[in-house]
Amino acid sequence: MARRYLRAKRKEAVISIITVISILGVAAGVAALIIALAINNGFRNSLQRHLLGATAHVSILEKRPRFGIENWRELLAKVRSLPHVRACEPALYGSVFLAGPMQSDGAVLKGIRPDSEMRTGEILSHLKAGSVGDLESAKGGLPGVILGSKLAQRTGMVLGSVVTVISPQGELTPFGPRPSYHKFRVVGIFESGFFDLDSAWAFASLPAVQKVLSLQDVVNAIEIKLDDIYRAADVARAAESAIGPQYAATTWMEQNRQILNALKMERAVTVVTIGLIEVVAALNILITLVMLVMEKYRDIALLMSMGARRDQIARIFMAQGLMIGVLGVALGLVCGYSLCYLADRYQWIRLDQEIYAFSYVPFDPRWVDGVWVAAAALLVSFLATIYPARNATRVAPAEALRYE
Repeated sequence: MARRYLRAKRKEAVISIITVISILGVAAGVAALIIALAINNGFRNSLQRHLLGATAHVSILEKRPRFGIENWRELLAKVRSLPHVRACEPALYGSVFLAGPMQSDGAVLKGIRPDSEMRTGEILSHLKAGSVGDLESAKGGLPGVILGSKLAQRTGMVLGSVVTVISPQGELTPFGPRPSYHKFRVVGIFESGFFDLDSAWAFASLPAVQKVLSLQDVVNAIEIKLDDIYRAADVARAAESAIGPQYAATTWMEQNRQILNALKMERAVTVVTIGLIEVVAALNILITLVMLVMEKYRDIALLMSMGARRDQIARIFMAQGLMIGVLGVALGLVCGYSLCYLADRYQWIRLDQEIYAFSYVPFDPRWVDGVWVAAAALLVSFLATIYPARNATRVAPAEALRYE
């Protein structure tokens, strides 16, 4: 009977119009939430993937930075024995200037062990040209360096060219410290797709970076990769117990807390604001059913006079409201997931990579989001049916049929 009422031609065309609007309203709300959550997931996953490609899951640092970690080999042995540790490698970071044929630019120079960096980092797996194996000794006896694609483009460097690395820390002379100059040969160019990395990072062998920074056999970080990134806090606590009180272990979540919290807050705000569309759709359903009860006043009285119970009458209108909700939810899910798939596959929304760090808006729709969004929409649709359904049960057959 609910289906029959829903499909029947109306005496009042406005009821049919509002019914269609209700279905489209539910569909719009569901589709909008699916798309918005897919964008949030896409940005979060892409950002997390790029960040974890550049940074470790857990990093061991000095609590009071001085001259670096001297006993790093001993610490490596201790950390490697911890549960969930997949790889563990030393790293040395320093801020330098690169002098190329076009211009000079600042960069973050990271010293690595070339034979093991591929086990802990993912950036060097995105080489556009060159080889990691050439970092130890490039052509002409010069140490090798691998540059980000944007950094190489700005400084005018190409594969095989010689770049001057200028260290502001420099060397200590009788007249005070002065910058030091070191020649490197470009042996590789990487492109991770993350603008901040491609425009500012460079890699060289650990001994070469120690020489540039005028340091002995020390590092300033020990980077740990895990088999489960969400166990980082547990591994960090275990690492601090093993390495001693003079060192601290930080996780990737702590290092990127601000941006991760911002994405979490954005997700909550998105759900609340776009969820208001569902509230508007629910009001349309309520109006539709109220007007339908008024139109079917005589039919309800006849059914009740023939023995229909009040709860049966209520279920008719509740079922009709839920049908509107189900149709809207189904249409919204189909539209939402289809648009997400096409927009991500064909990169419909392009971005300025220098501003947003991504070349396009990534979409990552999840089936879990579809489940709870659909359930929430149906719940709102059901709540909108309660008042009209109760109103229908208050019809008095004698009063409604007195003049028939």
